[in-house]
Amino acid sequence: MQQYAKVYSYLRFSDPKQADGGSVDRQLSYARRWAADNNVPLDESLSMRDEGLSAYHQRHVSQGAFGVFLKAVEDGMIPTGSVLIVEGLDRLSRAEPMVAQAQLIGIVMAGITVITAMDRQEYNRDLLKREPHRLFVALAMMIRAYEESDTKSKRVSDSIRRRCEAWIAGTNRRIIRSGADPSWLKWDAATETWQEIPDNAAAIRKLIDLYLKGYGTNGIVDQMGENHFMYNGRPMPGGRMYEMMRLPALGGTKRLKIGDDEYELKDYYPALLSEAQFAELQTALARRVRSRVGVSSASVLTGYKRTFCGYCGMAIVSQTIATRRRKSDGKLTDGSRRIQCSSRLTRLPCDVVGGLSAVPIERAVMSYCADQMNLNALYKGADRSTPIRDALSLARHEVAEIELQLGRIVQALAEGTGAAPAIIVKKAAELEARLSDARAKVTAAEYELAAMSPSLSSDAAAEWQALYTGVLDYEYEPRLKARELMMTTFERIVIYFQGVDRSTSEFIDLLLVARGGGSRFLRIDRRTGEWVAGEALPPQDVLATLPEGMLLPVGDE
Repeated sequence: MQQYAKVYSYLRFSDPKQADGGSVDRQLSYARRWAADNNVPLDESLSMRDEGLSAYHQRHVSQGAFGVFLKAVEDGMIPTGSVLIVEGLDRLSRAEPMVAQAQLIGIVMAGITVITAMDRQEYNRDLLKREPHRLFVALAMMIRAYEESDTKSKRVSDSIRRRCEAWIAGTNRRIIRSGADPSWLKWDAATETWQEIPDNAAAIRKLIDLYLKGYGTNGIVDQMGENHFMYNGRPMPGGRMYEMMRLPALGGTKRLKIGDDEYELKDYYPALLSEAQFAELQTALARRVRSRVGVSSASVLTGYKRTFCGYCGMAIVSQTIATRRRKSDGKLTDGSRRIQCSSRLTRLPCDVVGGLSAVPIERAVMSYCADQMNLNALYKGADRSTPIRDALSLARHEVAEIELQLGRIVQALAEGTGAAPAIIVKKAAELEARLSDARAKVTAAEYELAAMSPSLSSDAAAEWQALYTGVLDYEYEPRLKARELMMTTFERIVIYFQGVDRSTSEFIDLLLVARGGGSRFLRIDRRTGEWVAGEALPPQDVLATLPEGMLLPVGDE
C-alpha cells in the first residue's frame, strides 16, 4: 500500500507549566500554514507532546512520544517526504552533541524534513547535500543547548548537595525537591510538614503486617481485597509489594544519589516503622524462602534450609497426602502430613526407610520452645549475634579489598595515555560487580544484626505458646508464623528417624542447634512426641556418641 507524506508536529516541555505559554499555539499555527502553503495534508492527530520529560536526560526518548517516533522512523513506518515541525532543535534533544546530531541525521536519512518554527530553518537530505555547512550550524545549536542544560544540571545538583549536607548537619529542615517521595505521604505547604494519606498509609501497614505473618503475594492481595484496603484508590499492586517494603522511607529516611554521591537523610519523613521494625522487615525479606505454601499444608519443619537427616546429611522434605480422609471441620488429620529424607528423591544412599508423621516432631519442638527455661538453657553462655558479626566483618573486609583494587586500576588509568587496554576495562567491570555483591552482603548482615535482640526476650516462650494449638490444628497463620520463629531460632534441626544408633522403632532422636547458641539433644516418643529424655550436649559430644563413620550432617538443602 502506498504511503503518502504527512506533516507531524512535536512539542516538548521539561516543565508542564510551560504549556500555558504561547509556544503550543505558535507552533501549531505554523504547522497549519506550512501544510497549506505546500499542499501537504495536516493531520492534527499526529501532533506529539512530551510534557515534563527532559531532553537532557533523554527521558523523552526512553519514556515519551519522541522515542516512539524515532522507532517508527527506524522501522520505516514514516512515509518518505513527510515533515516534522518543532519549535527549535533543542526541543528534539539537549543530550551530548554527538547523540543529538545522530538523532537528527537518522530522521533526515529516512527521507523526512525537519523544520524549526522559531527560525524557519529546514533540514533534509537534498538540502544538506547542497549546503553541508547547515550541519555545522545545527551542531553549534546542539552544543549550546547541551551546555546550557549541563550547566543548569550541575548548578541544581550542587544546590541539592548543599541542602543534603545541611540536613545531615542539622542546619536545614526544609523540603528538598529531588527524587521520588513515598506515595503514602503528601506535603502540606501551609504547615510545611508531611501528612499521611490515610488509605495509602493503612494499606502499607496492612501489607507489612500480612507479610510478617508469612503471607505471600497472592495471599496478601486476597486478604487486602477481602478487607477493602485500597492504594491510590485501587487494589494494592502485587508486582510492587516487595519493592515498596524495601523503601527506606518506611523508616523515615530519604535516600538520594546526586552524581556519584549518595545521601541518607534520616528522619526526613514521618516513619511508619521504628528502626527496629524496619530492620526486622528487611531481615525477613532477605531470608524469606519464596515457595508455594498451600493454605492447609504450610510446613513448619521444612522448606527453609534448617532440617536435615541425621544419617546422610540430606535435607528433610515434607509431603501432604491430600487424599486421606479429613476431620469433620475439613482440616488435615495427623497422618496426612509426613516427612522423609530427600535421599529417596535423589536415589542417594541412606539408611532411612519410608517416612513418618511430622506431627510428633512439630509437637515436641513447639512444646520445648514454649518453656522459657528451655530457651534460656539453649542460649545460655552464647552470644547469638557472634556468627552475624563475623559475617559482617568478613563482608566489610571484602568491600575494602575490592575498593583498594579498583582504586589501583583507576590510578593506573589516570596516569596512562591513550585508550585503556580491554583486559583492564574487563577487570574493572568484574570488580564493580563483585563490589556490588559484597556491599549487598554488608547491608543484609547489618539489617539482621539490628533486628537481633542482644538477649533472649523474656516473653519469647509466650510467643511459641500462643502458636502451639494453631500449629497442631493446621491453622494457616500460626503455622506460617511458626516457620518464621523456626528460621530465627534454629541454625539446624537434625532428625534421627530410628534413634542415633538406629536401634529403636519406638523413639525419634532430635538435635536442636540454636543460631549462635547451644544445642539440645531430645529423644521423643514416635507416636505422641512426648519427651523421653533430653540432654544439653554440644555437637562435638554428640559426634563422639555416634557409631564409627557416622557424621553430623553438613549438607545444604
